[in-house]
Amino acid sequence: MKPHDPIHSADLLKAARDFHYLLNQGYPRKPSLELVGNRHQLSFDQRHLLHRGIFSDVDARARRKRQVSFRNLNSRNLAIDGYNVLITLDAALSTRPLILSNDGFIRDISGLSGDFKKTKVTEDAIHLIFGLLVKVRPAHTLFLFDSPISKSGLLAQELRERLESENLAGDALALKVPEKILLGFHGIVATSDRAVIDQSHEVFDLAGALIKRRIRPVSLVKLNLSE
Repeated sequence: MKPHDPIHSADLLKAARDFHYLLNQGYPRKPSLELVGNRHQLSFDQRHLLHRGIFSDVDARARRKRQVSFRNLNSRNLAIDGYNVLITLDAALSTRPLILSNDGFIRDISGLSGDFKKTKVTEDAIHLIFGLLVKVRPAHTLFLFDSPISKSGLLAQELRERLESENLAGDALALKVPEKILLGFHGIVATSDRAVIDQSHEVFDLAGALIKRRIRPVSLVKLNLSE
């Protein structure tokens, strides 16, 4: 543990174990987090980290069973939850806090989705994504972005051109509700969004895989839930 760091505090670890226990007993998620947060006097960021990173053992096992590795992407259709993946990679490259959730997915806790703006770091994230795509060569890659976020159409156009330049079959779209395609997609879905994961057959933690293989950030929080 890092002293004087609220993200790595002993109180947070105790709170994580209490929250995990309550979830395993079947207590509702929101009031359980409020109870634990108040008991341990957690900050907003600490509560958000637990919300993003701690799940019941039943939910965690179900999501792990849906996970596939990058080796499974070859010659398969792949739908990428664009902002979900980019924001997570952006956090890793910018050393913002991330959590390795107990369901096996790496998630950011920045809450930047609605305020996302493309930067040089975004370019680095895109470069990492395409490096993996060129290596594994899916049959078809579909990037999906939320059109209400500013300049999503331009970002989609850029990635369409990048797919073509890399000789990769695929497309990139900016849609009002990308989940209409992501949910129940016939292929592999790249995301760490738990709502999408829970309604997908096969899921690849694209950002998490790149973080583990290429970035290895010092900002990654791992909470040991075993006493």
